[in-house]
Amino acid sequence: MTSKPLLIFDFDGVIVDGMSEYWWSSRKACIELLANRSESKFLPKVLPEAFRYLRPWVNQGWEMVLLVAELVRPNSQLALNGPEAFASSYSLYCQEALDAWQWTPEQLQEALENVRNDAISTDLTNWLALHKPFPAVIQRLKNFDAEGIELAVLTTKAKDFTVKLLHSFHLTPKLIYGHESGTKPEVLLRLTETHLIKGFVEDRRTTLETVLQTKGLAKLPCYLASWGYLKPQDTQYLPEGLRLLNPKTLATPLASWH
Repeated sequence: MTSKPLLIFDFDGVIVDGMSEYWWSSRKACIELLANRSESKFLPKVLPEAFRYLRPWVNQGWEMVLLVAELVRPNSQLALNGPEAFASSYSLYCQEALDAWQWTPEQLQEALENVRNDAISTDLTNWLALHKPFPAVIQRLKNFDAEGIELAVLTTKAKDFTVKLLHSFHLTPKLIYGHESGTKPEVLLRLTETHLIKGFVEDRRTTLETVLQTKGLAKLPCYLASWGYLKPQDTQYLPEGLRLLNPKTLATPLASWH
């Protein structure tokens, strides 16, 4: 075991609000996929509320590109009935949308990653500016060292993207794990072998529930970030071992979170 205990934070929706980047990159990827089709003319430049509403249901980046396309497809479930109805059968409607557009998840993911890679290589400053850090969270992360706590970041984003963003916020966590390192439960299990983990802060309730149901992680302190991308019912009836973390509690010493 290392000498200092470890506190682990998710990235998107916990440290940074990437909603503007999600929309910008997904919209651009969608336009490229649509090529010269007329639907691309109707894509709004301003982030639509429907896209923002559905973000908590997104599991993988390609789904965001699909949601953008569904905003302008005539007779799509999203266009006809709105985001709440779409969310009620999210996986089903995503599959229907893939069939209608005759796209594959791999095709959409590649388009999204190409847009991001191009932005990073040709216009890094503006791409970074699309990510808005949560100021109170950034400041709090910088203060944990005074409590003898080391920080780690665990995200489904690519590690290289994450490192660039963290450095732009003047944050240098001891450990950074991207999707290349495996699933979040897998990484957490490995970390329990080398560190005393004081908590995992995440804004996706289903992820936290999966962590708590994983053998070897049932006692891991898990915190649902109230300021993140939450579904309307996410804060209700939390299971044992899962606590709601609000900004007021975040600002207090870690020992008082329990």
